[in-house]
Order: sequence, then structure tokens, then C-alpha cells
Amino acid sequence: MTEFRLGIFNFLKQQLYHSSMARAIVYTVGHIFIAATCNFFITGAEFHLATVDAIVEPIINGVWYYVLDKTWSRKLYDNQGR
Repeated sequence: MTEFRLGIFNFLKQQLYHSSMARAIVYTVGHIFIAATCNFFITGAEFHLATVDAIVEPIINGVWYYVLDKTWSRKLYDNQGR
């Protein structure tokens, strides 16, 4: 590896090591693996189906949370005006 590439590699590694986004990505990948494995062993589903469930379920929960938060905030601000 050339000195230039090594410098870029070390810079990126250092930036990712101190990044909340990098930790969030690692956490998410770990969560998907753990959820798929639990689904596989608990339900007996095929591993590829357990993995799809482990990916789709958090996406649906994220959308649900967004809708809940928007509705909750709207109701909260409406009631404060009365």
C-alpha cells in the first residue's frame, strides 16, 4: 500500500472509530444478526426468512414511531393552546 493510500486509510479508520454513525451501523448490523438468529431458533423459520423479518420489522417500527410521535406532538401542542 502506498504512503498516500495508507494515510487515507488511517484517516478514515480514525474518523469511523470516533463516529456515532459508525457505532450505530455496527449496532444495527449486530441487531439484525441477533434478531435473525433468535427468529431462526425460536420459530424454526428458514434463515433467509428470519433475516428478512429481522430487517423489515425495525423499518415498520421506525415508521410507526414517526407517525406516533407526530400525532402525539400535535395533540400535545393542541391541548396547550386551550
